[in-house]
Amino acid sequence: MSTVAALRRTALYYTHKDMGAKLVDFHGWELPIQFTSILKEHQAVRAHCGLFDVSHMGQIFAQGRGALEFLQRVASNDVRRAPPGKAVYSHILNESGGVVDDVIISCLSPNRYLVVVNAATTEKDFEWFRKQARDADVELRDQSAGYGMLAIQGPRAAQLLAELVPGCAALPRFGVLEVPLFGQPSIVQRTGYTGEDGFEAVVPNEIVTRLWEELMTRGRSFGLAACGLGARDTLRLEAGFLLYGQDIDDDRTPLEAGYDWVVRWDKGDFIGRDALMRQKERGLGQKWTGLKLRGGGVPRAGTEVFAEGGRCGVLTSATFSPSLQIGVGIGYLTPPNFSEGMRVEVELHGRKVAAEVTALPFYSRPMPKNGS
Repeated sequence: MSTVAALRRTALYYTHKDMGAKLVDFHGWELPIQFTSILKEHQAVRAHCGLFDVSHMGQIFAQGRGALEFLQRVASNDVRRAPPGKAVYSHILNESGGVVDDVIISCLSPNRYLVVVNAATTEKDFEWFRKQARDADVELRDQSAGYGMLAIQGPRAAQLLAELVPGCAALPRFGVLEVPLFGQPSIVQRTGYTGEDGFEAVVPNEIVTRLWEELMTRGRSFGLAACGLGARDTLRLEAGFLLYGQDIDDDRTPLEAGYDWVVRWDKGDFIGRDALMRQKERGLGQKWTGLKLRGGGVPRAGTEVFAEGGRCGVLTSATFSPSLQIGVGIGYLTPPNFSEGMRVEVELHGRKVAAEVTALPFYSRPMPKNGS
């Protein structure tokens, strides 16, 4: 007799059910894909603000005299760029230059860091870290089970969160603040995954429901909407952000994904550096490239792309863009030198549809640099 593993649930599961959310299986977690509609939630984040439960994401803490040295070795970005109170986005690489995960590393205090990892890779990441830390003077703790995480995103996010966390509006982009919330030690980061200004609050599970309800109540005057995974996906795709496991994985490199900026060649040695250097020297065989349709239709992940009559790639992420009102997608194309405006075709329901190469991101808004 076969058994089906029970889906994991965040502390907000029953809150979401009471709100009428549509729940789906996301990498073994039962999470809301929408509360009202993906379109309405997407538009709320672009115009006002939205609240997401991202408690499925993992929290790994690294501390000790060798914490920075350890993170410099496992991360492609330069963690020295994150002194206390700052964070950096980075890729964690394997020896072949493939991406073990994409993460946000926050420096909470000297020799003490929080690494926010993806839900589907939390256990894999922790084991990878432990393997690489065998001779390092660093203590690693996977605290994911004890924390919830809320993302407050949109142009009015700072105004809303400032009612509970007065210092958050002064945070720069990728600033980090440790602050008590409802008497519990919590962490607020000015990061996001939507192309908008926003924050992520990492809080003990004991208060995550209270924080959600407080934000929903205060948020009424700010146009706040409860948002699910559906809007999170359309928002991040418009912003040209990777989705780990779909757009990048252990067999894809940051260079192929167009994330060269996350590789700091001059910081010294790190895992995967030699492999990336060899790939850079010999040239890429493919590259993650943005497309937009020239007519109607909705592309999806797996849609094939054609140029000059031949298949040249496949889209890894694709949807209808609510902001652009047109179908968009991103995928790995060969050769890797498609220029902006170049005409291609995508195959939708057995027919070829005209499209063109476009720069990423599809949508962008200036971000605060020194607080607001």
